[in-house]
This record gives sequence, C-alpha cells and structure tokens, in this order.
Amino acid sequence: MLPSDTPLMRERPFRSPHHTISHAGLVGGGNMPHPGEISLAHRGVLFLDELPEFGQRILEVLRQPIEDKRVTISRANGTLTFPANFMLIGAMNPCPCGYYGDSQKQCTCSPGAITTYQKRISGPLLDRIDMLVHVPRVEYQKLSSARLGESSADIRERVVKARERQTKRFAGTDLFSNADMTPAEVRQYCVLDAASQTLMQVAMRQMQLTARGYHRVLKLARTIADLAGSESITQVHLAEALQYRAKEFEF
Repeated sequence: MLPSDTPLMRERPFRSPHHTISHAGLVGGGNMPHPGEISLAHRGVLFLDELPEFGQRILEVLRQPIEDKRVTISRANGTLTFPANFMLIGAMNPCPCGYYGDSQKQCTCSPGAITTYQKRISGPLLDRIDMLVHVPRVEYQKLSSARLGESSADIRERVVKARERQTKRFAGTDLFSNADMTPAEVRQYCVLDAASQTLMQVAMRQMQLTARGYHRVLKLARTIADLAGSESITQVHLAEALQYRAKEFEF
C-alpha cells in the first residue's frame, strides 16, 4: 500500500475512514484476512468523524481491540492476529440537527430523537474513551480577535518533555507511554496524596466510575502531571482528569 518512493513509514499513520465503511474494512477480514483501518492506524490516530453515523455493530467491535491493542480474525482456513494499538478520536454532534445545547439556535429535535441519537454510542464504548470534550459555538469576538493562542511549537515542546519523562519512567520495561500501564503500574506510578484520595473517592461515587474508568482517570492525571512537569499527581491534576470524564450532555 506504500508508494514506490516511500518503502518505509517515517511518520505515524492517520486514518480517517468514512462512516459507510464495512465491518471488514474497519476491523479487517475477507476470505484471506487482511488488516482493517484499526490495524493500518497502529501506533497512530484513528479518526472517526460523525461517530453515531457508523453502524452500532461496527462501533461495538472496537471495544476489544481498544483493550487488547490487537485484533484476531478467525476463518475456516486459519486465524490471524493484527496489531491495533491506535489512538481513537471521535467527533459527533449532540443531536441529529446539531443544535442541542447551543447558546443561540434552538434545537428542533424531539427528546426521543436526541436520546436515540446519543445512545448509538454505548456506555461500555464511552467507558473506554479517556476524554469527553464539548466544543461550544465560537463567538465572533474570538474569531476576529488578533490575539494569538499558544503556538504549536510551544505545545510540541511541552509534549516532547512529557514523552521524555515517560520514556525515563518506563526504561527497561515493555511500556511506551502512560496509556500502556496495567493496573499494577498504575498502583506504582499513580500514587495519590490524602487530598487527592478524598477527591477520587467522592468522584467514584458521584460519577459512578467503573474500575476501568478509575484506572483511566489515574493514567490521564499522570499524563497531565507530566505535561506540567510535576513528579507527583496533585489534586489539581486529578480534578482536571475527572473533568474530562464528565459528560457535557447526557448520553
């Protein structure tokens, strides 16, 4: 699939399949099993735009590869396993018309239509997503402002430093980043102080976090601390990680 003048990949892949993709196209398959988009996105990004428009069966099969970081395809003539360690990014509207919760335009969808649309993304799949971020309408004043935000170069420098921290932390292991940590590493590297433990206990009860959600919050808090250059996870880092688990709209 690589062009003749580029026999070796030197950049992480970015795959953005259309929502009409088939099960075999996304996960892999065929009479002679071939890798799907989740394997072609290995060690890169899999971007699913208009997430609820993908078939629900197709979305549900993502659950196991997200956990196992590989996908196994069985056929009568054999079984093949492909790598699938990808970063999943999805984008969706809050409702079919796209204006539920908008500050300026009223939503025209019925409550039932909104619920049905949002329920296309199941709870178990949402539980495997670390960050849920609502992107509101951008006001004219911000769009027309001459004030610039943080440059991409500055952000990249901060990310590189955080990566270096993780490389040093996991030296001599099979781990590559905080996302690769198992519960055993989480207990070792994501130690909370007394104030953070109290916050986490309250959040577990109020947000009804599962065991998977608990570990994902801690790994995200560890990454936030790395980006801030902190050796330990503080209450501020944990609060930010919990904020990304909160749902702006009720799914």
